[in-house]
Amino acid sequence: MPKRWLRERERDPYYRQAKKEGYRSRATFKLLQAVKKYRFMKKGDVVVDLGAAPGGWMQAARSIVGEGGYVLGVDIKEIIPLEQPNVKAIEANMMDPRVLDQIMKNLPRKPNVLLSDASPNISGVWDVDHARQIDLAETALEMAIKILRPNGNFFVKVFHGDLLNSFVKKVKSPFKFVKIVKPKVSKSKSSEIYVLAKSFITE
Repeated sequence: MPKRWLRERERDPYYRQAKKEGYRSRATFKLLQAVKKYRFMKKGDVVVDLGAAPGGWMQAARSIVGEGGYVLGVDIKEIIPLEQPNVKAIEANMMDPRVLDQIMKNLPRKPNVLLSDASPNISGVWDVDHARQIDLAETALEMAIKILRPNGNFFVKVFHGDLLNSFVKKVKSPFKFVKIVKPKVSKSKSSEIYVLAKSFITE
């Protein structure tokens, strides 16, 4: 890793706080901040976390849902298991159509919340990276529509770009409330933002 990047990481207050509190990633605080402000996850909820490695959002979700809830993380990379019995991870590709059955087999009931912090392999070509990110977000949206409980919530990472508005329009159709969110933890120079959708409308 470049020395400059390592120095910047060591100076990052959220990176230091994550290490101090035993979280696997500074990204944990993105979810905690967003839930605190917008209240889209609560005790007892069942949560699916796509692109979950290394498990920081799983830790955040478990701290919110408590012992009565359940958290399932999904990633193509192996996730080191968490200690709590109501937190599980499966190694799978969210872009594989067969993953939906695998997810449902590992849940106690239909989820209240679907999260996606999944990112593509960054090529450095902005139009390509933006399109790949929207593709991941659309896959997560399709999954949310298929498995969320009535009034369920959806929180997904996207990048700024030409395709963002059309994606947000798609999200608005099955949800009563949609908002673009940028947690304080997200670096100001980063183009990543999140789309929050609340109150899923079933047909």
